[in-house]
Amino acid sequence: MMKFTRSYSASISGAIPQAKLKYIPSSGTYPKGFAASGVYVGVKPGNTSKPDLALVTSDRPCAAAAVFTKNKFQAAPVSFSRKLLQNKANAGIRSVIINSGNANAVTGTGGLQDAASMAKTADQRAGEDDSSIVMSTGVIGQRLPIQKIVDHIPMAYHQAGESHKHWLSCATAICTTDTFPKLMSRSFELPSSPGVEYRIAGVTKGAGMIAPNMATLLGVLATDAPISPKIMNPLLKYAVDRSFNSLTIDGDTSTNDTVALLANGAAGGKEVASELSPDYAAFRDVLTDFSADLAKYIVRDGEGATKFVTIRVVDAATEDGARQVARSIALSPLVKTALYGKDANWGRILCAAGYALISPPTAPVNEVEDITPERTSVSFIPTDGSAELKLLVNGEPEQVDEARASEILNMEDLEILVRLGTGDKSTTHWTCDFSHDYVTINGDYRT
Repeated sequence: MMKFTRSYSASISGAIPQAKLKYIPSSGTYPKGFAASGVYVGVKPGNTSKPDLALVTSDRPCAAAAVFTKNKFQAAPVSFSRKLLQNKANAGIRSVIINSGNANAVTGTGGLQDAASMAKTADQRAGEDDSSIVMSTGVIGQRLPIQKIVDHIPMAYHQAGESHKHWLSCATAICTTDTFPKLMSRSFELPSSPGVEYRIAGVTKGAGMIAPNMATLLGVLATDAPISPKIMNPLLKYAVDRSFNSLTIDGDTSTNDTVALLANGAAGGKEVASELSPDYAAFRDVLTDFSADLAKYIVRDGEGATKFVTIRVVDAATEDGARQVARSIALSPLVKTALYGKDANWGRILCAAGYALISPPTAPVNEVEDITPERTSVSFIPTDGSAELKLLVNGEPEQVDEARASEILNMEDLEILVRLGTGDKSTTHWTCDFSHDYVTINGDYRT
């Protein structure tokens, strides 16, 4: 039997799929004072050439913050980095050192010692104690080849640079089942410092074990804007809730999820020091939009994915209710497989919305009705700008044009719009479909 493949699927050979080359930038605008690198260590035995140790470092101390996984089995780098940021009060951070190929998760006290060794070696090169955040990604339950890693950390510093090539190498080094490196940069201004060009850059990784319960991946964001350490946490949490926390691939929240933000102030200008300042609001919006665009790369690289799906839930009674409905639809295997099969089976969408807000038997009754069947409408929104295809209107099914539905479902990008009709709150969530390749990739993951 001939195997059915699609050009958007992950390549078995490991080459970047043709359809995804467009997401890799050919140039960038990177923040002053930061350098990046990606070097080869060979953390995973099967890796014989790919960079697997990444570094982002600043020439001066940074204000920093991070959000971490809520998984109870938190990896050693998560525990180490959280404690470091707490002890340092979000100040005095110089570097982020990341290995791929091994998660250093569920590795006991030895794993914590390994994370500390990585940080200490990085500190020695940065010239400042207790200044390095650590991240790891890969297989769970195996100890790191720590000596190989610490032996190569000096090389990572030696090879670090400010060019696009250096940043792209860094983005490549954190990939696991990713099919392309995820890198983005842009410039912006702040109200109090007109004429000063600030820059932000970010690298992220993730293609599987992705579900919103913090960040669902690894990511490093760096800016040369002057941000006070005391406002870094609320800035990052706001942005993550509306970006990395609004995507789903398969419903699994990793043991290692971490997104860090570093700000070194190298571009000058007035420090952003208050949540009440116009600068705070402006930078928060820049950070949120930037994080959302970077997070979308995760979904576009979902393991075995062939579609990028935007789910918008509007006219909800509460924002939390809207998020739960969107997440429920995004997580549904039946919805995801129907999208892969190009089947306009909108009943699965409605079903997933209908069970989204069911409370456990012991939970208090929610007095706010987010979902009322006779007010609910569902549509497919084509990404080519043509008219929406209405599937359900105020609880009544439409006569669906199957040919038109097939045209929409053949597109790489798709939007599902759910109108709940119970209020004025809304949310946006991003997900992908489930294909045969997802099972193949994860069945072979350890080997």
